[in-house]
Amino acid sequence: MVQSELYREVLGAMDAAKAYAQSHGGEIELKEVTDDGEVRVRLHGACRFCPIADVTLKLGVEEVLRRQVPGVRKVTRV
Repeated sequence: MVQSELYREVLGAMDAAKAYAQSHGGEIELKEVTDDGEVRVRLHGACRFCPIADVTLKLGVEEVLRRQVPGVRKVTRV
């Protein structure tokens, strides 16, 4: 599978989000970045069952990615 430039940019920008998740016993896995800027992630470990994981994705991960990577439109959990 060929990774798009947008995918590579998102992957690089996710380091801080991944480190935050790991510090809480979880993991954020980048699954896909669509051509229209949707970033699809899967949560593992403690993040998978965290009651505020969706808030963290929206207000944390999505906001950071949208600021750092032009073209990111939203982050969704798969």
